[in-house]
Formats: sequence, structure tokens, C-alpha cells
Amino acid sequence: MLASAVLLDALVRPRTRGAIRDAAGLWLVACMTTALFGLFLALCGNSLVAAMLAFTLQALLALASNAKHAVLGEPLLFSDLALVGAIFRHPQFYLSAIRPWQRVAVGMATMALLTVIAWLSVADLLAHVLGLALLIGSLTILALSLHVAPLRRLASMPDTHADLHRHGLLPTLLLYWLRWREDPDPPPCPKMERHTPECAPELLILIQCESFADPADLFDDATLALPGLSFARENAWQWGRLEVSGFGAYTMRTEYGVIFGREEEALGFRRYDPFLTATGEASYALPRQFRGWRSLFVHPHDMRFYGRNRIMPAAGFSELVGEDSFTPPTPAEGRYVTDAAIAQRIMALAETAVQPSLIYAVTIENHGPWASDGSPNADPVAGYLRLVHNSDAMLSMLIGRLRTLGRPAMLVFFGDHRPSIPGATAPGEGRHTPYVMIRIDAGGRIARGEKNRIDLTPAQLHHAILRTVLGEPATAPEA
Repeated sequence: MLASAVLLDALVRPRTRGAIRDAAGLWLVACMTTALFGLFLALCGNSLVAAMLAFTLQALLALASNAKHAVLGEPLLFSDLALVGAIFRHPQFYLSAIRPWQRVAVGMATMALLTVIAWLSVADLLAHVLGLALLIGSLTILALSLHVAPLRRLASMPDTHADLHRHGLLPTLLLYWLRWREDPDPPPCPKMERHTPECAPELLILIQCESFADPADLFDDATLALPGLSFARENAWQWGRLEVSGFGAYTMRTEYGVIFGREEEALGFRRYDPFLTATGEASYALPRQFRGWRSLFVHPHDMRFYGRNRIMPAAGFSELVGEDSFTPPTPAEGRYVTDAAIAQRIMALAETAVQPSLIYAVTIENHGPWASDGSPNADPVAGYLRLVHNSDAMLSMLIGRLRTLGRPAMLVFFGDHRPSIPGATAPGEGRHTPYVMIRIDAGGRIARGEKNRIDLTPAQLHHAILRTVLGEPATAPEA
């Protein structure tokens, strides 16, 4: 069983030819495998079944990690396990990445496994007690080992690929979870007075657009340039590449960076899913900086996803505009609320605003899979191009409508991550998405900047927004 665990771990990608896990990693794998065996033996009383279950669980983790690495360019992380509940609440986000025959195969294998377990389980009191003793003993040894100096220093800094090579999948999952638990909340964000610029925007609209990327860049074809994005870049106050860290997923990393403005280097092990700890960092959020403004968060989906129903009010958003505020899409429109419907809702909120307002919107129409008709010959690239043009039309529509409001406004439009399209895009290529900042004065004129491309991280975009709308700091931060 222990040898099988080591062999399974050697199959986890990314692999280096001839690589051997270090002694600390092998020791941790042995302790964790023994604990799993003890747990299942305590439950079923059959050593063969317990060994099978321990092996199966580790095989599933290795399979999941390799599948994730192939699609997203990252191995399985401890933070991914926090999303297990979301798989059952929102299966369309995850099952769409698995082919129908694979779903059937997994379902049949699960039923067969449960049947075998029930058939082979025995009521052997001694076996159950031995299993419990093995579980307690191995967990005790594991806990003591992790407090010994050599192991205590493992994985002191986030580096998933390097640590996976050194220690293996299970140890990396455990070590990163422990380090994540040790990361403290930062001190409250210091308050500072700012020099508010003349004709500062009174309306700020931020659009976080699902899987939005420049097709001309994505597919290396200049003929695929988007007209709305091209116009926005030509007339932007500022534009450039948004250097997001995720590929094909991890919307919350980009969303956190733009809203909270903290770089991933400062987050430590929280970087992999910063929403898990975001409520402890609420003082850094944009709405907290825009004191006296009305702040709204718009997302036509279940706000419980990623815990936005808790995080956004803590961040200072006074109103959440969720899926109940939108008419469900028709079959012809697709599975998600359209970008056009979101744009209409945003403009309705903007047109009725009587005080300075911040509207942060997260779109969802361009979420994969892009071959939505399910036919085997459907072209996902064509499906993506159709939907990204809908997002581009939303950008054009918002610019046009904002110019008619008669008040100074700024629109910030950006993609959350690139799409992962099998056979067309790969995580090893570029990860950046476009962003544009469009300033409009009270007369409806677009105020152009210096027209230089400025590449930013999501956190840097947060601070660029603060400087543009609220101005440069006038004094040193208040204690």
C-alpha cells in the first residue's frame, strides 16, 4: 500500500524525468497513507477494503491534480478542496469540463465501489479498534514530525511546482494548508487624505468580464480584433495588459486584486483563494476608500458562490444586485444572463443615481463551455468568438450610454482570465487580459490620456483607479 502511494505520487504532473521526492516528502506520504488506511479500517473492519479505499482516494487526488494541470496549468491545491461544496451547488461550472462518457464511467465506478465496500465490510471489533489505533497513532506521529525543525521549515514560501517536485502532492496539500492557517490578517488599511482632481468622476463603473481576452492576441490573428476594444484603447485614459495569475479559472484572484488592492506577494499562502480570508481584509476594499459614495455589487448569479454574499457587504458594498434582479435567459440566449442584460441593468442604476456611485459588475455570459450545443462537431473557438463579441458590444454600449448622462464618469473594463479552450489555448502561453480606463466629462466628451500602454497587476489597477478618481494622497497615512 505504501509502495503504491509512492508510485501514484510519482505520476502527478508536472513531472521531472528521474525526479525522486525528498525524504521528508516520502515520510509525510507514509504517515498520511497510514492514517487513511487506519480511518477506513476503523470504518469497515476489512483490511483489504481499507487498503483499496486508501489507494482509490489517493488515485482520485492524483487524477484530479493532473486534469487540473492539463486545463489550468496548476496542480491541485489545498484551497481547491474548499470548493467541493460548490460542485454540488453549481455542477454546471465543473461537470461541463468532463465529457459525458466520463461522467457515466465515474458514476458506474462509484456505484460498483460502494457495492463492493458494503459486501466486504465486516463487523470485526478487533479490526475496527486496530484501525482506530492506527489512525490516532499515525496522526500523532505526523503532528509531532511537523514540529521537528527540518519539517517545520518545509514550504516556507509559496512555490507550488517546486514544492510538488520536492515533496509530492499529498505533503504539499498538507503543508500549504498549514502555512495558510498561520498567515495572519494584515493590520487595518491606513486612512489617508487625497487631493481630489478637478472634474473628478462622480460615477465609477467597473466591469469584470468573464473570460474576456483579445482574440487577435489570443489566436495570433489581427483580423479578429474587436471593434469596441479597439475604439476603447484608442480613446482610453489608460489601457494595457492586466497581468492576472490564473488561466481558465480563478476569477476570485483577479476580483480580489481589483477590489482589495493587495498584491499576491503580500498575501502569502492566501493568494491561491484570497476570498477564503477576504473578510479579515475588508478595510482595504474599494468601497471603504470611497467614503460617502454609494457602492453596488452586480452579479447575475448566486451570491453564495465564493461567499460573495458575506464578503461584499463586509467590503463596504451597501447593495448586492444578484440573480433575482435579472430575468432568466431564454434557451436561445444560452445558459447564463447575457452581457447585454447586465449592461442595461448597470445603466438603469447609473441613470437613477443621485449621489457619487461605485458600481462593480461581474459578467457571466462568456463562461465556458463554448461549444454549448453539445454536438460532437461543434467548434468551441467559434462559440467563444461569438460570446466575446457580445462582451465587446457591451463595452461599446456602455461607453455610448455613459456619454449621454451629463455627469463626469469613468468606466473600467477588464477580463478576469483567459479562456481554456482545448486544442486552441494552453496555460503555458500568455495569461494577460486587456483592461481599459475610459474617462468621460460632464459634456459627454471622452478625455484621452497620454495613450501609452501601461501594464498592471489587478492590485495595481486598484491603486490606479484610486489615483484617477480620488487623487494622489495629500498627507501621510493616518494611524
